[in-house]
This record gives sequence, structure tokens and C-alpha cells, in this order.
Amino acid sequence: MWKTIKFYTVSAVVLALSATCVYLYYFGRREAVVRRVLDSPAVVKEIQQLSELVTVKYSIQKVVGLKEEKVPFGSEQVLLMVQADVLGGVDLAALNTNDVQVAPNHTVTARLPAAKVLHVYVDEKQTRVWDRSKTWWTPWVPFNPELEQKARLAALEAVQAAALEMGILSNAQQNAEKTIYEFLHATGVESVRFKTSAEGSTGAK
Repeated sequence: MWKTIKFYTVSAVVLALSATCVYLYYFGRREAVVRRVLDSPAVVKEIQQLSELVTVKYSIQKVVGLKEEKVPFGSEQVLLMVQADVLGGVDLAALNTNDVQVAPNHTVTARLPAAKVLHVYVDEKQTRVWDRSKTWWTPWVPFNPELEQKARLAALEAVQAAALEMGILSNAQQNAEKTIYEFLHATGVESVRFKTSAEGSTGAK
């Protein structure tokens, strides 16, 4: 009799443990799954990790001439060839929670800051004075050491203007949207729609 009771007791314990293991295997892991909740502050924080997002670089060469009139007469001129890189992109530090909306289906609508020229860098190895001269009848007039620097500043303005004419801002905006979409998609966002600051959506991805 005692052996029979012991057998049934052990069997019941084994069955209970087996049932517990089966339950935990099929249902315990499901309960342990943590579903990621998306909201505007979280998405904004993730986007801002990209910081000052440079999305395009234009390399431009310009030749700029600058002439300075002397007192009482005569002139000096410099011809400068400048090679510079223009970086375009989006400053994501300006993004705030009002610029991002998250739908229940994990679709994000974002209004990005407008693209702009972020930096202009001179390539010193490719930049040089092409010519520098002064009127031959005023040999006693000294060269102005600041004239070259003024020419460099004028060249940088010309390089930036050329980049704008070539469409660097629209290119930078498109690349920024593509980069941010890929970044958010990797974090679990299913769809992203972008808006400009002045009009409606520019398209979903």
C-alpha cells in the first residue's frame, strides 16, 4: 500500500513539473517579450543622435580677382585660385517634439529643419595666388598684406554661391530624409513621412 501511494505521489510531482516546463516553454517566453513603445520624445531623441547631419559635399574651384585702388593713384590686384569643399546638411539640434508625430501603426511623420550650408573648407594644398601685381608707374607703393586674405574671403563667398546654384540644398534635404528613414527603420519604425516647414508631406518611405 505504501509503495503504491509513493508511486502515485512521485508520478504526480513529475507530471506537475513537466506541465510547468511545458507552460513556461510555450507561454513564459511570450510574456517576457517587451514591446517597444514609440512616442514623439523618443523618436526626437533618436534622431537628434545624428546631430549636425552632413549629407552632401561639393568640391568647387574658383578663380577670384580682387583689385585695390591706391592713394593718391595707382592700384594693386591679386588673382587667387581657390579649391574648397562645401558641406550641406541638416542641423537636427533644432528638432523638437512638435515636429514629430507617431501614429498607432508606428508610422512617423517628421518635419525636418531646412537644409543649409553647414561648412565651407578651403583646401590649402590646392589654393594658391595665381598672379599679383601693381601698376608699373607706382613702384614705391608697397603691397597690401591683407589683400590676399580679402580675396580668400571673396572666394569663399563665390564658392558657396556656386554650390547653392548647383542645388546643394535640395540634394542635402533628400539625402537627409533617406538617412533618417534608414536610421529609424533600423530601430523598428515601419514607415516615415517627411514634411517641409512650409508645406505638406514630401512623401512616405
